Amino acid sequence: MTALASYACDPARSRGRQYDEPGGEARGPRDIFQRDRDRIIHSISFRRLRHKTQVFIAPDGDHYRVRLTHSLEVAQIGRTIARVLGLNEDLTEALCLAHDIGHPPFGHSGEDALEEALAAHGGFDHNAHCLRTLMQLEMAYPRFPGLNLSWEMLEGLAKHNGPITAPNWAMREVNNAFPLDLTSWASLEAQVAALSDDIAYDNHDIDDGLRAGILSLEQLLDVPIVARCWDRVVARHPDIPVERLVRELIREQIGYMVNDLIETTRANLVDLGLADADVSAIRGAGRAVAAFSDGMREDERTLKRFMYKNLYHHPLQLAAAERARIIVADLFEAYHADPALMGSAWDATCLPNEPHRSRHIADYIAGMTDRFAEQAHRDIYGSKFDRRAH
Repeated sequence: MTALASYACDPARSRGRQYDEPGGEARGPRDIFQRDRDRIIHSISFRRLRHKTQVFIAPDGDHYRVRLTHSLEVAQIGRTIARVLGLNEDLTEALCLAHDIGHPPFGHSGEDALEEALAAHGGFDHNAHCLRTLMQLEMAYPRFPGLNLSWEMLEGLAKHNGPITAPNWAMREVNNAFPLDLTSWASLEAQVAALSDDIAYDNHDIDDGLRAGILSLEQLLDVPIVARCWDRVVARHPDIPVERLVRELIREQIGYMVNDLIETTRANLVDLGLADADVSAIRGAGRAVAAFSDGMREDERTLKRFMYKNLYHHPLQLAAAERARIIVADLFEAYHADPALMGSAWDATCLPNEPHRSRHIADYIAGMTDRFAEQAHRDIYGSKFDRRAH
């Protein structure tokens, strides 16, 4: 690892963990952020990401991305940026690996269904549920709930989308237990992790959309950033068939966005007088320090609009999303009527009063993989889904 910049998170100066871990808990020569990363990798909730939707619900092909592979790709991008900027690579990587742990089955379709089911009980938000999972629901240690991650790790996950001025019930609950200074900006490591997420899914969703035949190269070339990157790729490889250049296009765009982020962040550090500041100054800067340039920000917004119109809201995707919504809504209804259907462990801890009952059921459903949810639905409803869907 390169030497840490003054504004990086130093593991020796961490604010620590919620629960003390006296003697014996630290196995091997690892600092607090390295152990955070390893705790994520070894967690049950991280393993479940291999069967959770990224873009395509329960994809038939082996070559499409899922939440797990997406998270690994985000981590690769984030760690590269962190190294160049002198940030803590281990903390950045851990944040990237964990950022999607709170997603329920079927991605945003499943989240929408849980949000509707919990409308009278505080709603559902995958980012807050990530904290709830890692601080309360994981049971890896004998002396405390959760993974007992560092303050810096939890802060960065909480503020994945920036400061929080109106936390929902789940975020308030974890913040009351271990205050995370929700209204300030997060560390640069967390800011880089969030933008690495954008870079990864902006580009890898294009790759999957092309592979699925939902997107075409001709469509994509109407997007300014894609057209510019494509021209550079073709100029470097004028004699190579088009089909061999598509993955090179994805790499070109990722590099283009990464370089813009690095250059803009370096400029922001100088312009804001933070080049020699500490991490507290980053949190108190009053704005994001890690950022795209104005031009890249507009390019990225244009690309996202294209992707929503042509991929995420494609008729095939909308039909799959409706099917997923029905599955999650049906499961919630069934478990609410008879908690025993969740199994003895979850039934035994399901309180009869609200909002605890509904939130407990949502915790159970949110932990499901796509295929587990589909099987659970078949076990309860049999062919009911087919009749409702048609």
